[in-house]
Amino acid sequence: MYHTKLLSLLMVFSIFFVSCQRNKPDIVEQDKTSTEKYMSENKYVKPTAEELKKKLTPEQYICTQEEGTEKPFHNAYWDNKEDGIYVDVVSGEPLFISLDKYDSGTGWPSFTGPIDSDSKNLKLKTDTKLLYPRTEVRSKNADSHLGHVFDDGPADKGGKRYCMNSAALNFIPVKDLEAKGYGKYLFRFAEKKHWEVATLAGGCFWGMEELLRQMNGVITTQVGYSGGNLKNADYNAVKTGVTGHAESVQILFDPAKLQYEDILVTFFKVHDPTTENRQGNDVGSQYRSVIFYASQAQHDSAIRMIDRVDKAKVWDGKVVTQVVPFKEFWRAEDYHQDYLEKNPSGYTCHFPRKISF
Repeated sequence: MYHTKLLSLLMVFSIFFVSCQRNKPDIVEQDKTSTEKYMSENKYVKPTAEELKKKLTPEQYICTQEEGTEKPFHNAYWDNKEDGIYVDVVSGEPLFISLDKYDSGTGWPSFTGPIDSDSKNLKLKTDTKLLYPRTEVRSKNADSHLGHVFDDGPADKGGKRYCMNSAALNFIPVKDLEAKGYGKYLFRFAEKKHWEVATLAGGCFWGMEELLRQMNGVITTQVGYSGGNLKNADYNAVKTGVTGHAESVQILFDPAKLQYEDILVTFFKVHDPTTENRQGNDVGSQYRSVIFYASQAQHDSAIRMIDRVDKAKVWDGKVVTQVVPFKEFWRAEDYHQDYLEKNPSGYTCHFPRKISF
């Protein structure tokens, strides 16, 4: 049996020195090289006019700071068909995604909506410079003039046309999203790129993410909350254990390089699937073991894997991992993302076992 007396002694030793519930810090120092993470802290300070004139081209400055308009059909992105996202040229805050871009025939890049459904990085303002009022679109943090939104967009996509100036935008291609701090948007391209998503829970999501992300074929990961009944779940609510959510990890992977079943093999090696509502020193339903399946194939793989692990008898008890349909995933706060990568000595109760099944 894997569960030896030595491990039992080590567990008692660890419990003596570590409280049952780990304390997650309310504030963790962030990596300021990521514009997106920096922006999320609401600490953005807009450069002065002189600084912007040095940073931007004359056309970018006129468009963003003086509410100018570039020439149609003679700008960088009106006909850009590459996959990626568009960010504010001044601040880097994410604004639009190529999945919502379409050819409006106007000669300017046009989108059916903002990159996030809550439009948190956009603000609208009535523009009366012409004979009729228009709705101006500006970025929230940098207050850059971006363009205007009209009600003549595709009816099947909400009827809006966000007509933007290329000069107000920077384009970040898919291949650069992770490196430039916009990795969470890679999940939006899963269907188009024929990637898959695995959603798993097995205790503290810090340790789970750090080990699962290391597999060849993983594109990116994110941690959050799944399986509960609270919309827009956050850590302060989930940690009470009453929302029904489990601390979860989403793994975006390329099935041409990594199979879902191989992810499950690693999953069952890095956490104890026989302890109900508990993982190491973490106790509560939010630390339960769950496989959230997104397809019948994932469901069948999960059932087969649980049977395989039970038959191998590598644990003292039977597997209690739940297998439930995936419904919603609420991305956790930024300080939780890649936590052990940013804090190598941070708390974790996960480690790979030398077991086979």
